[in-house]
Amino acid sequence: MQKAILITGANKGIGFEIARQCGKIGFHVIISGRNAEAINASLEKLRDMGIHADSLLMDVSSMESIKSAAETFSQMNLKLDVLVNNAGIGPKGDHSILTDTPELIQTILATNSFGPLYVTREFLPFINRPGRIIMISSSGGVLNGPVPGWSPAYCVSKTMLNAFTKQIAYDLKADKIAVNAVCPGWVKTDMGGSGATRRVEKGAETPVWLATEAPLSLTGKFIKDKEEQNW
Repeated sequence: MQKAILITGANKGIGFEIARQCGKIGFHVIISGRNAEAINASLEKLRDMGIHADSLLMDVSSMESIKSAAETFSQMNLKLDVLVNNAGIGPKGDHSILTDTPELIQTILATNSFGPLYVTREFLPFINRPGRIIMISSSGGVLNGPVPGWSPAYCVSKTMLNAFTKQIAYDLKADKIAVNAVCPGWVKTDMGGSGATRRVEKGAETPVWLATEAPLSLTGKFIKDKEEQNW
């Protein structure tokens, strides 16, 4: 039976590349995003490559949108083997945790931290056992070193995402659902910028590995370049 993968924030960047790579090896790919025009354009690109793909409109910062997307998905009569929580933002103006506006901090946390949690909760009934959940995180979220000194609210949001990852992995271990966070590195995307050191193909490499080849016993971990990292 063909495996299925849902990827949030997949109209471009790392999310789209994960969809492309998984689609090329036979996955049924469901890409989601909050902009209907952008996600449909990306869907057509995947289909033009011969990939079995569908789209799902979803704004992960909105509980209402997540619930609506889950309802729409339920009508597709599909089960998921992999859920990739990739959608994230790094808006301008994130300079200091003491001076960032409350609205900016709340917007970042709603998308980068609570979004993956609530998407996971709403789509959990559709995930096969065994299955996989992958959180796209960042080295900026780790607590075992100095403060990175850039985009502090973004970094805090990824710290929270890492914490959610560990808790979800604990809750789902008995269900044989592997849950891991990934640091893709500094990738040349709209968010990463042209000065980034990694091509998008490299950024997608570890998430695709987790989705396809990594042992299911690997759960509750923070992974970069297919190797476990300290939180």
